[in-house]
Amino acid sequence: MIEPAEQRAFDELQLYTLSHGRREFIHQYAVDAWMAQHADAGTRPIGLTFALVGLYLHLEKGLTGRQVQRLHMALALRRPQWLSFALPDERGALGARDVIAAPPGPERDRALDAWCGAVWAAYGDSHRKVVEWLRLQGIE
Repeated sequence: MIEPAEQRAFDELQLYTLSHGRREFIHQYAVDAWMAQHADAGTRPIGLTFALVGLYLHLEKGLTGRQVQRLHMALALRRPQWLSFALPDERGALGARDVIAAPPGPERDRALDAWCGAVWAAYGDSHRKVVEWLRLQGIE
């Protein structure tokens, strides 16, 4: 269950990222980190696959949020077999509250990247699976 304070922080973070105005579309990073961090047994495979793919492409390959969003749309049209992942007990020591606590601007943007990195690291056992799946989709 998501704590109300964490949900409020994410809601505020979404307002920030959607109004950010930078071409790279940092909102995608927040959505992917949130989905991966808060996934549970009821999360649809497409949601967690997209979240982990997005984190990988942003953090490891340097894609912008806009590029990740476009890739998500292209993959959705193909309707591939979505992956299932083991959910780690710990999903990163940082969360939306940590990001929103940082002052708006470059500091908050760095905090968002740190959150993404913490969540991606928590799924370390799934990294190879994400990379191989993308290779099978012709992406990499």
